[in-house]
Amino acid sequence: MKKNAIKDSKWFMEQAYKEALKAYRKNEVPIGAVIVKNGEIIARGHNEKELKQDATLHAEITAIRKACKKLNSWRLNDCDMYVTLEPCPMCAGALIQARIRTLYIGALDPRAGAAGSVIDVFNVKEFNHKVEIIYGIMEEECSEILKRFFRELRAKE
Repeated sequence: MKKNAIKDSKWFMEQAYKEALKAYRKNEVPIGAVIVKNGEIIARGHNEKELKQDATLHAEITAIRKACKKLNSWRLNDCDMYVTLEPCPMCAGALIQARIRTLYIGALDPRAGAAGSVIDVFNVKEFNHKVEIIYGIMEEECSEILKRFFRELRAKE
């Protein structure tokens, strides 16, 4: 990756992290996502599963829905996603279906990650679309907010 590309990637992940902070303030698992097209954020999302009692309201799904609406298309071919935590199988499948070009991941998810941690949905040869994966942008910060959230949650119980 070129130096400017790394700088841009960090800035976009910071924007996804801001979405994670929104989830955190709502007592949701703090995961955030943004979708970028032509160097511009076209959609944002964060977890709202608990608040709205909808198992599909993960950050990635919300961002995909908003991007599709903005572009008036389910095909997000020229779009990249930045997400603070490795996607689960549902979200990985949605990224493939939406034709996301590149996925930038903050922290890995050793319990439910579908980009190589538990399973690797993105490496199934039979799928007709391939998503490029880039790991570890702001990994420490993205991991720490999740650890803090779950520490606080356990302390409340």
